[in-house]
Amino acid sequence: MSLVVRTLADRIFDLVREKVVSGQLAEDQPIRQDALAAEFGVSKIPLREALARLEQENLLVSHANRGYFVRAMSADEAEEIYALRLAVEPAAVGLAALAATDEERAAAIAAMQALDEAATSQAELVAMRNREFHVALTRPCRRALTMQLIERLQIMSERYTVAHLAPAGRGDRAHDEHNGLLQAWLSRNAARAQELAAAHITGTLNDLRQQLNLL
Repeated sequence: MSLVVRTLADRIFDLVREKVVSGQLAEDQPIRQDALAAEFGVSKIPLREALARLEQENLLVSHANRGYFVRAMSADEAEEIYALRLAVEPAAVGLAALAATDEERAAAIAAMQALDEAATSQAELVAMRNREFHVALTRPCRRALTMQLIERLQIMSERYTVAHLAPAGRGDRAHDEHNGLLQAWLSRNAARAQELAAAHITGTLNDLRQQLNLL
């Protein structure tokens, strides 16, 4: 049995990341560290540690004598993130469909249910639940380096997920695509699950290309 110890900086990291993903922190304004520290009831030391980690995750950028800013989303970054996802994620989904244990299959079903619940009543959690669903479909592939990359890319995708789901009707389409993907995965139809995962990622990227070029 392993014990996972979360530090104060870990918790602050999650709170600030949620603010970035949800758009509560604007891209064109410096992050007010005094205000955030007061809001969270912490000193600036764990906050600064969390901000530095978020810069490593490419969610923030620091400027000398100006502090931290939210990294702007861009069509070029979306292209790179989703191209990398396409290179590794569909194959991992296919491998995982064949290798998943009963416990892992139950976890994937639960992740889908949690995503649906968030879409219905907790919109601020949709990006996180979406990430957890995709990770649940790939983790059973049993490839540690692949999973490190997928999880990193999923974190970087979260803001783009929020942007992608903003237009009306996108949520329903995403639900249908996720459900079809899950059913193929649960049926251990690796080829079909891989195909649907690639189509889902490609469709999202095509939508983002249009959205981000219009912003």
